[in-house]
Amino acid sequence: MLLRIIFRHREDIMSRQTKAGKQKLPTGLSGGALKSRIRKKVILLNFNKHEIRRNMNLLLPVIVGLGGLAIGVIIVVLINKRSVNSAENRANDVIKEAEKEAQAIIREGKIEVKEQLQKTRLEFERNTKEQRKEIRQQEQWLEQKKENLDKRVDIIEQREKDYEQEKEKLIKQKQMVEHSRARVQKLVQDEEMALQKIAGLSKEEAVKHLMEKLEREVEYEAATYIRKKQQEAHEEAEKNAKNIISQAIQRSASDHVAETTVCSVSLPSDDLKGRIIGREGRNIRALEQGTGVEILIDDTPNAVVISGFDPVRREVARRTLERLIADGRIHPARIEEILKKVKKTLDKEILETGAKAALELGISGLPQELLRLIGRLKFRTSYGQNLLNHSMEVARIMSVMAEELHENVERAKIIGLLHDLGKAVDHEVEGPHAIIGSDIARRQRLPEEIINAIAAHHNEVEPKSVLAVLASAADAISAARPGARSEAYDMYLKRIESLEKIATECDGVQSAYAIQAGREVRVMVNADEINDNQAISTARNIAKRVSDEMQFPGEIKVMVVRETRVTEYAR
Repeated sequence: MLLRIIFRHREDIMSRQTKAGKQKLPTGLSGGALKSRIRKKVILLNFNKHEIRRNMNLLLPVIVGLGGLAIGVIIVVLINKRSVNSAENRANDVIKEAEKEAQAIIREGKIEVKEQLQKTRLEFERNTKEQRKEIRQQEQWLEQKKENLDKRVDIIEQREKDYEQEKEKLIKQKQMVEHSRARVQKLVQDEEMALQKIAGLSKEEAVKHLMEKLEREVEYEAATYIRKKQQEAHEEAEKNAKNIISQAIQRSASDHVAETTVCSVSLPSDDLKGRIIGREGRNIRALEQGTGVEILIDDTPNAVVISGFDPVRREVARRTLERLIADGRIHPARIEEILKKVKKTLDKEILETGAKAALELGISGLPQELLRLIGRLKFRTSYGQNLLNHSMEVARIMSVMAEELHENVERAKIIGLLHDLGKAVDHEVEGPHAIIGSDIARRQRLPEEIINAIAAHHNEVEPKSVLAVLASAADAISAARPGARSEAYDMYLKRIESLEKIATECDGVQSAYAIQAGREVRVMVNADEINDNQAISTARNIAKRVSDEMQFPGEIKVMVVRETRVTEYAR
């Protein structure tokens, strides 16, 4: 479009120049006028030339730009045309490649189809071959069955023939038997008639008389046989029981020493007795209150006697006193400190004692709480017999008897060791020690057979197993051994325990200790709860209950101790 405009403008200029050059000079003009006219024309021509040149200078960049644009357009068209051609070529190449790949895929597909068909045909032929084989086997099996059935049919037919023959024989024999029976019946009737005439008895009377005689003879023989077997069984059972018990006693022979109620502590010199007593008796009072025993300091040379019915308390007092003597510092604060350490050490030893007893019997897996209670039995007695030694003895006796009776030996040992477990805490829990022990075993999730055996060894409950019966028998064997127990000592312990129990049941009482062989009971009350007047009333009430509920010779002194302690720290 721009080129057209440029060319059209150029053509207009050239036509105007052509027209100006062709114009004729007017005639009839003078020479000066003509020259001036010509000069104007020349000037006009020069002006037109300059304007044309100037226009051309202005149009030249436009022409160059348009030319460059035209060239760019041509180049772009050529490039596009070449790109189109290249794209067409690539598309043709892709199409050709796709056609080649499609042909290759078709060829591969045909090959795979052929292979699959071949594989399917082979598989079908193999399956068909196996099926034909199975069919042939079934046909053979059916043929054999058919042959067997034919043989069976022949056998059945033969048996039917034999049966018919036997049937005919039996019919003939039956006829013969009936004929013979009739003859025998006739002979019997004839004989009965003859016997009735001779004996003077009818048939029914004779049969009745015979049956009564047979019944008497059978009853006599049966009674004789039963009596004989019972006597043999009783003798055999007694013999076996004696054998088992004797073996158990021989294999678990033990030597127990009855506990006493006193023990002594040796002193390096008698000078220590005054230090043990302390100023105004405060040291010995602290010892007695902390341990619950009576410290006897008399004329016995170089010795202090500890008296108390509870072996654990006596042991705590003995160890505490020995440590104080070795340390040399004896005053209430030091006494309390040593008491705490001794009790902690003794608790540890109690646990170790229980574990050692279980290990010695070959028992494993018992809970720690049960081992601690077993260890406490070492410091308990029953009629003078040490309970830990008694329990171990019962465990050994039960293991021997269980082995002879083919029962569970390990469970028998556990029952024997734990049967008196309730006695370790019977002063803390009310009820029979057998029931207390079974409750402890139940809380520890022991088997029901063990729980029942513990509860039934004194017949508080019905025994439900052989081991429960053995527990009762072994306990009785251990207790009945000569020298094992002392009745008087146990009665003394029960009286002491009853005395302390009555005292501790009163309100405001912290602890109570029976001393001087039960002739005195010292009661420690809480000073914050009991005043002096109430302390007097408490002593009177305890003395009244002791008089009403207990039987004892002489008198029992009731001493109520109310102590006020004030502690302050200097900083």
